[in-house]
Amino acid sequence: MERDLRDKIVLVTGAGKGIGKSTVVELLNRGAYVYAATKSKNDLKSLENKNLKKFYGDVRNINFVEKIFKYAKKNNKVINSLINNAGRRQREKFEKINKKKLDYILDSNVKSVFQIMQIFYKYTKNLKNYKSIVNIGSIVGIKGFDSLSGYGMTKTALIGLTNCFFIEKSSEKYKCNIINPGFIKTSYYKKFKEKKRNLYNWTLKKTPMKKWGDSSDVAELICFLVSDTSNYINGQTINLDGGWTTG
Repeated sequence: MERDLRDKIVLVTGAGKGIGKSTVVELLNRGAYVYAATKSKNDLKSLENKNLKKFYGDVRNINFVEKIFKYAKKNNKVINSLINNAGRRQREKFEKINKKKLDYILDSNVKSVFQIMQIFYKYTKNLKNYKSIVNIGSIVGIKGFDSLSGYGMTKTALIGLTNCFFIEKSSEKYKCNIINPGFIKTSYYKKFKEKKRNLYNWTLKKTPMKKWGDSSDVAELICFLVSDTSNYINGQTINLDGGWTTG
């Protein structure tokens, strides 16, 4: 089996759609045991596997997250890899982002990730083998886009969090990397292509490869970063964007 992950026990947040769901499928295909956290019971309804345990709730709720880790420990399947994929998009003009909207995007995309990483560390610090964290950012946190100042700020913050955690904890056999996807064919792709044709064509023009990526492209990279093959890759910001950030 390519990049055998049978010794990996992975928590994937935002697991119900797009990148998250593709990641769950790819991890299971490689033999990993997966805890999938998503908000809706309909998201993973059709996906069944003996190595899959589903949890439904909001990752902003620290008690919900703690429940997953307690369950894993009780059942002797302690989580050793964490994929922080859950997050919210916010398209809003800078001057119209009030405190409520600012708190929402920060709580969803930064504070929840920070707290999940703290819980992950608490439950894994005594494990002797490598532990892996993969944070999912965005090229918006690198390049900047119109009407995405709040969202972009949170994704830039994740880069800082990734770097600082890596520096502080890599000596304890922690890997922490961040992937910044570009434009990926997730659940909103078809509607975006049909309803925002000019903007869609602009994204193709800006992407040297002249196409959007697939969610499986991100999932494949996540599997590699979780695997022991990548144990010397640490503290890295990887832009998976068809060349957007360098084109």
